[in-house]
Amino acid sequence: MTPDLELIHKPMHESFRAWAHGYPHAVAKWHFHPEYELHIITESTGKFFVGDHIGNHAPGNLVLTGPNLPHNWISELAEGVRLAERDLVLQFSSDFIERCAQLLPELAPVGVLMQDAARGLQFPDALGLELAPLMQELTTAQGPRRVELFARVLGALCDCRERRPLASANYLAQAGRYMSSTINQVLAYIKQNITLDFCEQDVADVAEMNTLKFTRFFRKHTGMSFIHYVNQERIALACELLMNTDLKVTEICYRTGFNNLSNFNRQFLAYKQMSPSKFRACLLMNLNEPAA
Repeated sequence: MTPDLELIHKPMHESFRAWAHGYPHAVAKWHFHPEYELHIITESTGKFFVGDHIGNHAPGNLVLTGPNLPHNWISELAEGVRLAERDLVLQFSSDFIERCAQLLPELAPVGVLMQDAARGLQFPDALGLELAPLMQELTTAQGPRRVELFARVLGALCDCRERRPLASANYLAQAGRYMSSTINQVLAYIKQNITLDFCEQDVADVAEMNTLKFTRFFRKHTGMSFIHYVNQERIALACELLMNTDLKVTEICYRTGFNNLSNFNRQFLAYKQMSPSKFRACLLMNLNEPAA
């Protein structure tokens, strides 16, 4: 089965992404991405899949996957049961970790860890339970504390001698082959054209489907409607521009693919529960808040 590409949105002002999600969830599927991922299960039991490896997971399950290595965790739940928070996730690029290692020679062991992660690495559940509070704090930490927590987590992984590879030695993570699948071509098209004006039929044409078939196909693979997905991606880009540029709201509206200001404001309010102007004002207030 071909894995789906996950597009990871790391804020421009952050070096890595740390977050938590429940189950079922749109990203809880057989998927891959160019980033490294450290993954801890905090609740439930079931099966997990990394490359050609199949194993059992329980709370504390701690796995590091390398770039483009397909993976998934499936929890065994009664019908209708949902978990508010099952996964703690840390994602970072190979470029970022390589630059860190070049800057700080003390991080040489991290390079070895990253090389081994090409096949996926599993660590003892006891270590996962130990690191879970740090990972939980990391999802909301800011400033130097965030960097400190990241370093502590990596240090614990480097010090662990009980880690074991998961995918077999001859398993190859082939992103080029995965990208040839229809859903990944669709997601790549959306990402490349997110600032432009396009409609669902334009993307359906890329998938060589009629609109009705494409609508069902897209929801099956992403867990949401096409319009919801595109608006979500555009609002995420708008937040980046509001945080990191001095562009006016009107200019950001058109730079993120919205065709009129009223629709942009309406969508932003729906996703962020505040207007773009208030979002920027809150950021400035936070930055200018005097230290306690």
